[in-house]
Amino acid sequence: MSWPATRSELEALGQELVANGAGLFGGYEVAFGELSLTAPAGRIVEALTFLRDTQGFQQLTELCGVDYPERERRFDVVYQLLSFTKNRRLRVKVQTDEDTPVPSVTGVYPNADWYEREAFDMYGVFFDGHPDLRRILTDYGFHGHPLRKDFPMTGYVEVRYDDELKRVVYEPVKSVEWRNWDFLSPWEGMERGFSPVLPGDEKGEEAKS
Repeated sequence: MSWPATRSELEALGQELVANGAGLFGGYEVAFGELSLTAPAGRIVEALTFLRDTQGFQQLTELCGVDYPERERRFDVVYQLLSFTKNRRLRVKVQTDEDTPVPSVTGVYPNADWYEREAFDMYGVFFDGHPDLRRILTDYGFHGHPLRKDFPMTGYVEVRYDDELKRVVYEPVKSVEWRNWDFLSPWEGMERGFSPVLPGDEKGEEAKS
C-alpha cells in the first residue's frame, strides 16, 4: 500500500477485512483519506486481537468516546490503531449506551488502561473487565460526565478556597444572570466616537517632545 493510501487501496482493505473477519466487522467507510470499521461491542476484544495479530496493527494510539444523545445507543467508542510495519492507520468504532459495558481491551493493548478510564470519566461509558475503572481527570466526588452533550456548561458545583475555614470548599454553582456584562471592546468604542487615546499613550507623546 502506498503512502498516503489512495481511496481505492483503502476500499480494498476495508472489503478484505469485512470479508475475512469472520463476522467481527459489520461494515466499513472511507472518508477524508481514512478507513473506519464498525464492530459489535461484545466482540471488540476479538476484533482488535485479529487486527493486531493478522494485520500488523501493533499500537493503539487513541481511544475516545463520542456522544450522540438522539440515538438509543448514544455513545461511540472509537479505537485508533497504527501499524508500524505497513505504515497504515485504522479506526474501529463500536456503539453502546449508558448502562451496557464494553469489554475492556487492556489485555490486547495495555495502554488502553488510562484511555478507558478517561472515556469512563468524561462520558460515563463502562468497560467490563477493566482492572481499575476510576475517574482520572475530574476531582473526587465529581458529579456527572463533562463531555456528554447534555452536561451543563457551568457544571453542578464550583470550587473555591475559604479563607475562614482555611480549606477548599465545594458549593453549588451560583447564577450570574444578574450581572451587567459589558461586551464592548475598546476598538468598538473608538469607532463610536470615543477618544482614541488609550492609557499610556501620553508617555509616548511626552517622549517625542
